[in-house]
Amino acid sequence: MITTGVDLAAQPARTAVAVIDWRDGGAELMTLRLDNTDDDIVGFAAGSTYVGVDCAFGWPDDFVAYVAANARGEAPAPDLRGIEGRRLLAYRETDRATHRITGRLPLSVSTDRLGLTAMRCADLLAGFADAGDVVDRSGATGRLVEVYPAASLRLWGVAVSGYKTDAAARQTATANLLAAALWLAVTPDQRALMEASDDAFDAVVAALIARAHALGATHPVPPAAHDRARREGWIALPSTPLDGLDPTRPAASPTE
Repeated sequence: MITTGVDLAAQPARTAVAVIDWRDGGAELMTLRLDNTDDDIVGFAAGSTYVGVDCAFGWPDDFVAYVAANARGEAPAPDLRGIEGRRLLAYRETDRATHRITGRLPLSVSTDRLGLTAMRCADLLAGFADAGDVVDRSGATGRLVEVYPAASLRLWGVAVSGYKTDAAARQTATANLLAAALWLAVTPDQRALMEASDDAFDAVVAALIARAHALGATHPVPPAAHDRARREGWIALPSTPLDGLDPTRPAASPTE
């Protein structure tokens, strides 16, 4: 099995791709690099069983309807006014589910600084579709799945506090992750890149989450949210410990 992880940014320079080859005897980080175009990503993902992309796959349904109504000159619906209404507009159903499961609320794709990256993600998903992939934003079918590395690391119990902004914290985070995944072989250069770049670090985590999803070891989309997830996207969160991905032993059941 091969999995690919993508830490998507608005521009190629900070877009990282990681490719992991999973074998019975262990797992090897085959590729880790920054500065990737959409075509690069699609190319690196060729042959992968699953591709984890760290970016929102869509916008909240309520937000999309709100903007369309505003363009028609209509006043906001009563339930979308005030602070509670704005919360409905700001977050997708998967964001609220992630908060319930992890205690961590993702950034809002409609109100935080994620819009340009989400627009690029729409282009990227179209690129995968053009290459023949089935693009299901819910992750229920096809091989593309939305991931959230920071929340997954919290569920796995890997301490990574401060890794986004502090070089020393990133070194510690990398050491903690690799100590928890001794079966993952990385080269000294790859480890150095993970320590130097939070984007590269997150791409590796995205590839690990893609492995969890391939094993059925992520929280499923609730039946009532299926239709919305296909429009808004759905974050795949691990439902087993990190060592459940260990290719040197039987995979843990998603219910364990």
